[in-house]
Amino acid sequence: MNISIKASTLLLFLVFVVSCKNEKQTTIAVINWSKAQNYYLENMRTSIAYLDSLKTEGFDGDKSKQFFTLAREAFKKAEPYASYLNPEVGHRVNGPALPVYKEDSGKILNPVGFQKIEESIYNQDTNKTDFDQEVYVTNGMLSVLQKGIEKRKLTPQRFFIATHQQLFRIVSLAISGFDTPVSHLGINETKISLEGLKTVYQHSIQSIIQNKNVYLDEAFLNNISKAILFIDKNNQFDTFDRFTFTRDYLNPITRNWVDIRKTSQLWEAVTTEAFNFDAPTFFENNSFNLNFFTPATNRNPSGKQIALGEKLFSDPKLSASGNMACITCHIPSKGYADGMKVNLDTHGKPLQRNTPTLLNTAFQQSFFLDGRASSLIDQISLVFTNNKEFNTNVHEFSDAILKDSTYVLLFKDAYGKISKNNKDVIKAISSYISTLNGFNSKFDKNIRGEENTFTDEEKHGYNLFMGKALCATCHFIPLTNGTVPPFFSETEKEVIGVPQTAKNKQLDTDLGFYWKYKEALHKGMFKTPSIRNIEKTAPYMHNGVYETLEEVVDFYNQGGGNGFGFNIAHQTLPFDELNLTKTEQTSIIAFMKTLTDSDTQ
Repeated sequence: MNISIKASTLLLFLVFVVSCKNEKQTTIAVINWSKAQNYYLENMRTSIAYLDSLKTEGFDGDKSKQFFTLAREAFKKAEPYASYLNPEVGHRVNGPALPVYKEDSGKILNPVGFQKIEESIYNQDTNKTDFDQEVYVTNGMLSVLQKGIEKRKLTPQRFFIATHQQLFRIVSLAISGFDTPVSHLGINETKISLEGLKTVYQHSIQSIIQNKNVYLDEAFLNNISKAILFIDKNNQFDTFDRFTFTRDYLNPITRNWVDIRKTSQLWEAVTTEAFNFDAPTFFENNSFNLNFFTPATNRNPSGKQIALGEKLFSDPKLSASGNMACITCHIPSKGYADGMKVNLDTHGKPLQRNTPTLLNTAFQQSFFLDGRASSLIDQISLVFTNNKEFNTNVHEFSDAILKDSTYVLLFKDAYGKISKNNKDVIKAISSYISTLNGFNSKFDKNIRGEENTFTDEEKHGYNLFMGKALCATCHFIPLTNGTVPPFFSETEKEVIGVPQTAKNKQLDTDLGFYWKYKEALHKGMFKTPSIRNIEKTAPYMHNGVYETLEEVVDFYNQGGGNGFGFNIAHQTLPFDELNLTKTEQTSIIAFMKTLTDSDTQ
């Protein structure tokens, strides 16, 4: 009897302990997100308050720069959540100080936001009326962002995506000078962003991570502290070692963050965003989600469809003349360009523009140098219908290719039938081209820490590219094209003033993107291409005017077209002249050559 009572008591005690243990685990898993949300909200309010003080001080007051700096710092703390909730307004608040053309109304909006205010304060090129308007509109946009934070509850998905985006802003925008091209506050603001990440982490999910993996929690906080210390030791824009910072300090933080998200078990990563949230850094082969950049009608192609596309890519029978294929202008050994100033059309006459590479071309939202196609499928379709190129109808199917009997099996394997029009042909070619991606260059392997083969010159070149030379404010790392992070919803076009000849005496007459709206703002505007594999893709610029990278770097060093005296009203380069030494120019070229990817040759 006593034994039975003792056994029952012991059983009840164990049930109580297990119940308490389970209750404790459940309690830990329930997060009060309001504290982190309030952190974002209070900093947005603080930013607005400092802008109010700046308006009172004026653009030329003793404390103008101080209030501007404090307003930006508070904004950077609120930016992750605010800009995640409203990407368009968030980007306008912290985007380039350039006019914005509204496609729906045809109106041109004057530059506003922090970067325009920065120009006014640091360059003193405004007046009280214009400055007050700049601050007023910017404050209004901040108020819109504030309301978004107030109304929309912070959730695990919003938190993890917003943080991922902010980490990317650091690696691509803040340390490159994109955020603050005049004041160069971006290095110190990187520290502010990291401190903000630490704070919201401690306000939200830290207890879960401590409970599940205390070593991960300690490593994450320690890596943030080390990154901040690195910044404190050298926060000068021109001399900041971005290569070392990214490889040795920021990459460990992003690796920790991926582990933290997985360990928390609060959110399963989605595949509808630009990022692969499981990639440990932003420099992996799979850091970007290809489907995000691909039209819904052509996502997740089968291996058979890709194989069909590869064969079609080289087949001249797709063209009406029977003498032009995709590979005619996009030659694998030449980085999928052609090595010519401009190629020849189907009649043997020069085409209008230089042939761009197809490597990594899938990671864009705009195609052709003048931006006339919005997807890779549209681009290929326009090649088919262009009477100077394939000169065929998209809705027809040429039986000529079926003379090669292997196509019958390839089409049936890929689409279950012989296609009745060229739509399947175009989709297959698009699927193949979308595989021509590579992120295993010397640069990638070194920035990931897989090897340590970067020379001092190459490292110096990267730091210049990301810093003093301001290259990365248009060629965003790591894609190096103009697809704007961290939302990747648009690919930028720029007016840089390319000359007709390498003598740099006269502006080229090609109007580029002007074709679409006939707006003077767009004259001479062209898409920003990727510079990956640039060593293989000479000659350069939309007209193939420069044969060497030395000429290209010299063009930018002198200030683009305006540096040659072309007097271009809407040139978009974020600088006049760069004042790079010959040694610095050589270092930048040495770095660009490390972007050659042997996997794609």
